[in-house]
Amino acid sequence: MNQAAVAGIFIVAMLGIMGIGVPMAFALILTGAAMAWGLEFWDTQLLAQNLVAGVDSFPLLAVPFFILAGELMNAGGISRRIIAMAQAWVGHIRGGLGFVTIGAAILMASMSGSALADTAALATILLPMMRKHGYPIHTSAGLIASGGIIAPIIPPSMPFVIYGVTTNTSISALFISGIVPGLIMGAGLVLAWKLEMRKIDLPGGTPLPMPERLRFTGKAFWALLMPVIIIGGMKSGLFTPTEAAVVAAVYALVIAFFVHREMKLGDLHAVLVRSAKTTAIVMFLCAGAQVASYMVTLADLPSTLASWLGPLVESPRLLMAVMMIVLIIVGTALDLTPTILILAPVMLPIAQKAGIDPVYFGLMFVLNGAIGLITPPVGTVLNVVAGVGRLPMHEVIRGVSPFLIVYAVILAMFTAVPQFVTWPLAWLR
Repeated sequence: MNQAAVAGIFIVAMLGIMGIGVPMAFALILTGAAMAWGLEFWDTQLLAQNLVAGVDSFPLLAVPFFILAGELMNAGGISRRIIAMAQAWVGHIRGGLGFVTIGAAILMASMSGSALADTAALATILLPMMRKHGYPIHTSAGLIASGGIIAPIIPPSMPFVIYGVTTNTSISALFISGIVPGLIMGAGLVLAWKLEMRKIDLPGGTPLPMPERLRFTGKAFWALLMPVIIIGGMKSGLFTPTEAAVVAAVYALVIAFFVHREMKLGDLHAVLVRSAKTTAIVMFLCAGAQVASYMVTLADLPSTLASWLGPLVESPRLLMAVMMIVLIIVGTALDLTPTILILAPVMLPIAQKAGIDPVYFGLMFVLNGAIGLITPPVGTVLNVVAGVGRLPMHEVIRGVSPFLIVYAVILAMFTAVPQFVTWPLAWLR
């Protein structure tokens, strides 16, 4: 069977199986099985071996520990203290709760690395406050969703861990590459929120006295120390990204139990169960993706894609632009993790052939996929905000639109001028 026919099987099987509502992990396994049948390479033992190989990776141990750290942050009062500190400093400004959302999103992103966990925490605490103070609920929901997707970019980032394992790219370099782009995303949200506030008549508040601001900052001290320990430890070589995940989880546990004392021993069971469920979903996706990825490699589909994109290899920026457009389209239907697992191993070799820095490409790939989390119709983060705020999906989509435009501009800017990513990366390294 020629490569075009195998590529057709891959696309038709994936879209068809997803279209009838089969969960993504099973869709990946069935797609791999369909390709094995098409290649006349059917072997159930081989499929089982690839399922195991998909999760048999030491760096992937970072995933359950970062998930656990995020759950402990929310249960142990760390997230709430960060939001309270941000409100103490900027809550009095006209539209201040929006700036609180952005500041809290950036700080929480530097601790958990999970868009869904951060978004759920922000929506749970801030949406009722914004509703109470007369903020337009659709715009508020859109801002919270947009702030939540900074988490996959600023380290520690679970998508960077998965991308690094899948493509054999340095996870530490990926973490460092996300610092400046994540801050630029936050600055873009600030600009967009200011423009939105010009259309809305909201009163300002009275600034808190400096002692009160410092008191709230002091309460958040242990939370603010967490990213310093994680990033500083990795940068100094004290521990690897995988070990950093363990440090983050243990640190969050100690703070929740012995410093903030907002968790009891009986609460730990529920936290562990939630973390285990989320970990199982991510790991099963990795296992299923390995089955499909093995068959994609066996069919040499990367060479087929390279032949299609071959004329663009001589123009790296044009190639990047085309790849970003493809990923935007894919992101409307696929979640971030399966997008990484399916397409990153296929696209990265082509990017490298064009001379594109693999770390820069990884940052752009994850950034594009993160934007897909707030892109309808799937938009996983949109669903989280709609569920927590009990809002109709069309209202959240309407509210996220101006922030989605800002992110599209940032993505285009990074594509046209890679130095926005590569120069800070070289300096931070």
